[in-house]
Amino acid sequence: MQEINLCFIGAGFHASTNIYPSAIEAGINIKAISTRNLKNSKKALLKFGSEGTAYDNYKKMINSEKCQGVVVVAQPKDQYLIALECIKLGKNVFVDKPLGWNEEEARIIHEAAKENNVSVMVGFMKRFAPCYTKIKEIIESKKLGEPRSFVVNFAVDGTPFCKNEQDFIKLAAIHIIDLIRFLFGEVTQVSGYNNNINENISQCFSLKFESGVVGSVYFSSMTAWSRESENMTITFDDGFVQAEEINKIIIHRSKKNNDVSFASHTEEDSVFTPSGTPMSGSYRDLYLRGFVGELKHFATCLQTGENPISNAEDNIATMILCDKMLNSLR
Repeated sequence: MQEINLCFIGAGFHASTNIYPSAIEAGINIKAISTRNLKNSKKALLKFGSEGTAYDNYKKMINSEKCQGVVVVAQPKDQYLIALECIKLGKNVFVDKPLGWNEEEARIIHEAAKENNVSVMVGFMKRFAPCYTKIKEIIESKKLGEPRSFVVNFAVDGTPFCKNEQDFIKLAAIHIIDLIRFLFGEVTQVSGYNNNINENISQCFSLKFESGVVGSVYFSSMTAWSRESENMTITFDDGFVQAEEINKIIIHRSKKNNDVSFASHTEEDSVFTPSGTPMSGSYRDLYLRGFVGELKHFATCLQTGENPISNAEDNIATMILCDKMLNSLR
């Protein structure tokens, strides 16, 4: 396939730590970078080995450069308007979450993408994390029967950038919220409870899905969680699956015969873990968390004309669920 040339807007910590290295690993050529400061744009190009052009005005970059798409990784409050401008200028766009702060803004983005016949992908990287792609494969193959229920826990110290529940849901927990939609479908009922002290947030949600699946979600954003934690357990008809800290999956298949449980070895556990040592370097993390996978997917969609799986229309449903969960706490 031909090389994909993309222009980039933003070069902050997240972009520099996760997005640019993943783009290079995905085989994407950094054609140009625009930030608010020309010096910072040149510095980013040099850091990531690009011979592209530096800009301090993204509109000038878009009008000057020939590229297949634009990657927007700016401040959350700026991304919606920047992405909308890029779409109106006829550019395919990859935007880190959140794309829009609510259903209304998500719908405006979707309508603009349709009107201008461009592709829009939202950066929900957990859909591309190997542990969750494995779980999605198990669900769709029905190897363990139908999923019936799940429990997911996500805890992190989000207090430096999440000062209230809406910030936390839409800037951090949104990845898990999008993930459960991706795995189990649309939600019909939500009830929620919280126990917050200022920006220290603790939340529990119970959800029921159109498919009949029921789930329990635990979120915490507190200084107590200086070490981020993420775990999921899914119960199927014929076994269960546990994902531990995105590094390990245990697939348990229950016994299928009438022998007493201790009379024969009929139950089966399969354990999947990534190969890696300290010599694997930081790229191991970029693969496991899904950053490389999402950018590879965007590049592939640009080459084939496919609609990304985390597209602008799909993003509407994720933003609706975010607000539904927030409203359940009131």
